[in-house]
Amino acid sequence: MSINITLAPDFTHKRVVNNYSKIKQIFETIDAYSCPNSYNFHMHTIYSDGQLRPESLIEQAIAIGLKGLAITDHHSIGGYQIAQSWLENWKSINPDREHLAPILWSGVEINANLLNVEVHILGYGFDLEHPSLQPYLTGKATKGQEYQAANVITAIQEAGGLAVLAHPCRYKRSATDLIKAAAKLGIDGVETYYGYTHTKPWSPSPKQTEQVKKLSATYGLLNTCGTDTHGKNLLVRL
Repeated sequence: MSINITLAPDFTHKRVVNNYSKIKQIFETIDAYSCPNSYNFHMHTIYSDGQLRPESLIEQAIAIGLKGLAITDHHSIGGYQIAQSWLENWKSINPDREHLAPILWSGVEINANLLNVEVHILGYGFDLEHPSLQPYLTGKATKGQEYQAANVITAIQEAGGLAVLAHPCRYKRSATDLIKAAAKLGIDGVETYYGYTHTKPWSPSPKQTEQVKKLSATYGLLNTCGTDTHGKNLLVRL
């Protein structure tokens, strides 16, 4: 006998709301010491331009002792889906070690136009199947109206997620201009703790961090952190 386990719409909604609430609480506590040993919200796998297989990424996350993370492949959730499946299987065969398993949130990195500059917007904790995000999960950058930052932010939020401006000091416009513009569009946060000089071991760049922290406070935005790992070691960027 088959059993229908389709989630009712109200249950799905509650699940997304709870997911949003949990990750928002984490972002409210992030500081300069959170990444890369406790939290890491910017990493790539072979499903975009990274070198790590999703399974290896999660193995490293457990070994490091991460409490929470997100895989943010460009325009793809393929790596996240495999990693989540692997993690659930690991917990089922290691019930005595389940407390060591980190929380893995859905994530994605999306190219967008903001003030006529291409920026990257990170999405976290969203419903994978929500129709608003489907144009951004094809493995390719979008064009036209879907490429506009306002629409990217709206799509992430409509899917129950949080939208964050990635590495705001890396673009052709100043962080001051871009964060102000993104805040006007309703973005949720900025990637405040980011290593712009690729130090080993990874650490957030002090000058840029201080600037972005002040701007995020000015506009009431959340702060996030991430190594932006593209290689095979979650503790460095490459």
